Amino acid sequence: MADFIESSAFGLTEDQLMIRKAIDDLCAPFDNEYWRKHDAEHTYPEEFVDALYDAGWMSMLIPEEYGGGGADIRDAAVVLEQIERNGGHAGAARAGMYTMGAILRHGSEEQKAEFLPKIASGELRLQSFGVTEPDAGSDTTRIKTFAVRDGDDYVVNGNKMFISRVQHSDLLLLLTRTAKREDGAKPTDGFTVLLVDLRTAIANGQIVATPIKTMVNHETNELAIRDLRVPVANRIGEEGKGFRVILSGMNSERVIVTSEYIGAGFYLLDRAVQYANEREVFGRKIGQNQALQVPLARAYAQLQAASLMRWRAAEMYAAGENPRFEVNGAKLLASEALWAAADAAFDTFGGYAAAEEYGIERKWREARLPRTAPISNNLVLAGIAHGTLGLPKSF
Repeated sequence: MADFIESSAFGLTEDQLMIRKAIDDLCAPFDNEYWRKHDAEHTYPEEFVDALYDAGWMSMLIPEEYGGGGADIRDAAVVLEQIERNGGHAGAARAGMYTMGAILRHGSEEQKAEFLPKIASGELRLQSFGVTEPDAGSDTTRIKTFAVRDGDDYVVNGNKMFISRVQHSDLLLLLTRTAKREDGAKPTDGFTVLLVDLRTAIANGQIVATPIKTMVNHETNELAIRDLRVPVANRIGEEGKGFRVILSGMNSERVIVTSEYIGAGFYLLDRAVQYANEREVFGRKIGQNQALQVPLARAYAQLQAASLMRWRAAEMYAAGENPRFEVNGAKLLASEALWAAADAAFDTFGGYAAAEEYGIERKWREARLPRTAPISNNLVLAGIAHGTLGLPKSF
């Protein structure tokens, strides 16, 4: 592994620096050829994800009393960043961490006692987060998947879109409506979150997953949900108050994915700087050319700024807050910084960037999606305009 250009590590603890080293060691066998092969074949990197579970990283956010590592979101951010800094694809496993936000903050003691030890041991994997729908898109308040109370169960019908890792998850955290959106009511009223036994639902035909091929190997699916029965005991939080529950998951997701973007950006930047210091064209190192120096230097500054905002958002979330501007601002800055680094790296490698064996084109493709998902940067900016600056709402 290369000596990575340093990011803002000044605030990391000794334990977090040790986490970095441990992740470097874990990632060492999973080289560019491993990731290139899975990307080309659109297959899930089971060996890598299993290694994360076996080493206990996927249970690190679960409290020790339930068999987990008792870490917080800042420690998880280090793990996800470092996976990407090693050239890996952290998206294959990220949901196993960020879904903990909803369960830990809003789950009952009975639910925690039932599910967390099994998740911590690896007996159950919670890798799927069911929010997005075909017609709602980024307007989560417009989702139509509906859950009707029937005795001790909810009966759920609807559709979900772009739901990842369904084929490698035992549980699904599902956002539904239990009340129709009424005029005059708050748009965020009437939502309920359910923890679904995904394996049983698929086996019974109550959930049908249809894979969607995308530009990134992300095991993405459309879900058709038909007469799915979910015990009321599996409701996370109060009925009708689920938007607050899902926000806990979304905010932890923002911290997690932002850390991935930062790690991927530094990986690309490091590869580009190494190559620029070695490659000679017209009798001189290409790294002497300001046409390459300036975009690489700019990407470095952007990544450092994004990292600082990420640590601020993580600090607030770890303190029990649900920061809106900080998590979304960090996602905005990190996704733009990643794209800047990817574009600069592509220019630096020139024609070789398009060759699969170098791994640049794979990371370049992965770098484009974060500007649009899990939330569009335009929507982030609109949210900052409305919610932070107090400008009139545009929608």
